[in-house]
Parts: sequence; C-alpha cells; structure tokens
Amino acid sequence: MFDRLHRPFERLHMPALGGATGWLNSEPLSPDGLRDQVVLVNFWTLTCINWLRQEPYVRAWSRAYHGDGLVVIGVHTPEFSFEHEIELVRAATKERGIGYPVAADNDYAVWTAFDNHYWPALYFVDGEGIIRDHHFGEGRYEELERSIQRLLGVERELVSAEGVGVEAEADWEDLSTPETYLGYGRGGSPASPDELSVNNWALSGEWTIGQENVVLDQAGGSIAFRFHARDAHAVLSGGAETAIPFRVLVDGEAPGASHGVDVDEDGNGTLGAGRMYQLVRQLDEVRERTLEIAFLERGAEAYSFTFG
Repeated sequence: MFDRLHRPFERLHMPALGGATGWLNSEPLSPDGLRDQVVLVNFWTLTCINWLRQEPYVRAWSRAYHGDGLVVIGVHTPEFSFEHEIELVRAATKERGIGYPVAADNDYAVWTAFDNHYWPALYFVDGEGIIRDHHFGEGRYEELERSIQRLLGVERELVSAEGVGVEAEADWEDLSTPETYLGYGRGGSPASPDELSVNNWALSGEWTIGQENVVLDQAGGSIAFRFHARDAHAVLSGGAETAIPFRVLVDGEAPGASHGVDVDEDGNGTLGAGRMYQLVRQLDEVRERTLEIAFLERGAEAYSFTFG
C-alpha cells in the first residue's frame, strides 16, 4: 500500500485514532496532537507469536529514540473474542514491559481507518503526519530502524535487541509446520488420533467444535498435534474456570529439558487466563514430534497452535 522511504510514494496522512475504545499508559492521542513528532504505530494482538517475537525491537526503539522525538503507539486489535477483555491487554502490556501508549481497538475502528489486514503491522509517520513506510510481520529490523533514524534526522549505531523465552526468534531453518486454527471458522477438521500425520491435529474425549475454538466438555480430553519445529505453542483459555491443570507429553513421554516456559520438566502446567502458552522448546535435534496436551478438568478452550 505504501512505498518505502527511498522511493516515490503517495502522500497518505495518518488516520484518526478516535475510534479506540480505551487507552493504556496515556490519555487519548490524535494525529493533530502528534504533529512535529515521528510516530510508529504498531498493530498487535496479545496471542500473536509473530508480534511477541517482534516486540523486543519495538520496545527497544521506543526507549532508544524517545528523547529524539519518536512516539510509539501500540494498537491492540483482538483476533479472538476473549482478547477484548481490557484486563488481559493490561496484563500483557505489563508482562512485556510496554511503557508506550496502547490504544484498545475492540471495534476495529483504527484497524479499518488504516486499512490494515495483519498482525503485527508497523506504520512509520513523519512530523507532518504523513505515512512514510510500513512493514507487515517479522524481520527487516535493521532496515526499519534506519527508517526511524532518517525520519528523526539522526544517525548512530543501531540498538541491540534480543528476545528471550516466548519472544525468542524462531528457528526458521527447522520450522515447517504452519499456524493452525482449531475452530470450524478457519480450521480444518481434526484427524483420527490413530492416523496422525505431520501438520495435523486430533481430539480425544468429548469436545465441542465452535467457530473459533474447541471446548472440552468432560475432564480427561486431549489434543494431539504432529509437528516439525523447535517450539510448539497453543492459544488456550480456561474460560470460566480459574485454573485447569494439564499435562504435556512429547512422543508419549514427559518433555524433560525440552519443556516450554509454561510447563515443567514433567509436562505439568496450569491453564488460566486466555493467552499463548509455550508447551515445547526442543533442546536436542529438531525433528518431527507428536505433542499431546491432556486437560484434567472440563472447560478448557483451545484456539490455535503456532510454532517457532
């Protein structure tokens, strides 16, 4: 939609932010009030693995260039229904150490005004309020920081940013399993647990398949996924329940040292508020594995699997 800084581009002004349903870390902001400042608008949603891996860079840019006149604005536009809860957005903002303003965009008004279609998305706005650059997804970090510097009129060494935990960069060379949705709205049908091939998932127990998720009706149900990646994550929610214990197995055994940050070496974890849970991070050779997550109580909601 928008050309790069070093090429001719159409002069498109930053849209209004008045459609936001709330603000964190700031009073409501507007393009007129941001005139003469360089603005970086970052569309995100709290369960997006791509945003989580990008966020260390956006956070570092906000801190490094704030004194030079950069204003970073996060726009949280929810992908799943539970992400409309402002307290979940507030918790994610606190956990990620986000100190810059965040607009809650529950009605998709800001998303629509920008004609945006992606999480994460970055829009770079100059001091006259004109969008000069954009980027969708991960990557191009050095080039994008140079764009910030050109807009600010500064030139210096690039900042250092490295994600850890769920923010760590993906192992792209060994990542061959795509993001997979579980509800009937965007996901395919589950496979048979006895005939599970790579990049497919299966249900065991009593589940209800909804438009955006699958919901466990009786305790003891499980989801299996055959994947090829270093990391395996799932977007999960306890729904109305405050804490649902679960157990993760990898190829039928406890994950040991290859457990994700949300489970221990025995594969035990607790499902609470809706978010992305990291279940597996392989420490040995990355190869095709079968992940199984069993929930010990009813009410667990599963939305998608992502990998890294």
